Amino acid sequence: MALETESVTRDKLSLADTEIDWARLDKTRFHVIGAVLFTVQQALIHPTAVVKTRMQVADSRLAHMPGMVVFKDILRNDGIPGVFRGFGTSAIGSLPGRVLALTSLEMSKDMMLKYTQGLNMPETTRIGVANGVAGMFSSLISSLYFVPLEVICQRLIVQGLPGATFYIDPFDVARKVIKAEGFCGLYRGFGLTALTNSPAVALWWGAYGAAQRIIWRSLGYRDDSETKPSQMEMMAVQATAGMVAGACSSVITTPIDTVKTRLQVIDDYGVARPSVLKTTKILLKEDGWWGFYRGFGPRFLNMSLYGTTMIVTYELIKRLSIKHI
Repeated sequence: MALETESVTRDKLSLADTEIDWARLDKTRFHVIGAVLFTVQQALIHPTAVVKTRMQVADSRLAHMPGMVVFKDILRNDGIPGVFRGFGTSAIGSLPGRVLALTSLEMSKDMMLKYTQGLNMPETTRIGVANGVAGMFSSLISSLYFVPLEVICQRLIVQGLPGATFYIDPFDVARKVIKAEGFCGLYRGFGLTALTNSPAVALWWGAYGAAQRIIWRSLGYRDDSETKPSQMEMMAVQATAGMVAGACSSVITTPIDTVKTRLQVIDDYGVARPSVLKTTKILLKEDGWWGFYRGFGPRFLNMSLYGTTMIVTYELIKRLSIKHI
């Protein structure tokens, strides 16, 4: 009887276990397990990012093809390495940035939850606000690291397209960009990223935190309820909330992402350094307003898959990293 009770307790989790705070985590284990699992997750969705980038930057012929056709075109011309172009640089380069992003996210979320604890607001709203503010702060901090990495990876991805510069390796990208534009060249699109991506990330995390809470409530779970969700239920709810947040985010942010990607990659706009205004005007001239949704299909798939796989991986890492007292 005791064994049965212990088994049920182990398989069932309270709602508190779905929201593991920073203080309960073994930080070393959290970052080590995170490095491994997030690299695997990144590998799964990288091909969709390659297709999306190619469609946003390429000429109108490729830009108007369905995402699957572009994917097959890359496979036919470049093979498997083509759909993973830039992955090594992105995966290895992301490791320090991910430590910075996850640490700032968890610490700021913990602070926001404590700060809002005494406020008179619904619990769902409080969790949504805390997640949103933490996501925005983490995005601002990590952009200082990730924007130069993104510039390098994007340029490696578009190699082979007409007009694209040839690079030997990521260090060659950095050398040529710095030589041509100075250190600021590695921060092309930083202002656009900071001004737009941070609110988008805040929206993502806020929507995820609120959606997860709403789903639990709709399923009849409460913090003090005797019936507790199982591991499978918890993963399903978190995956659903992540997918919804990712899909919504892709619809809102694709136009900005298209402008930013072209700004970071294309050099042949004539004299002077490319600007947001110049990039926007040329995109409008080429395709009209629909041009801002170049690569929307792959990006929608990428963001939906990213939202689902990232949050399931992230929450799994947190559960595996709980301190054993």
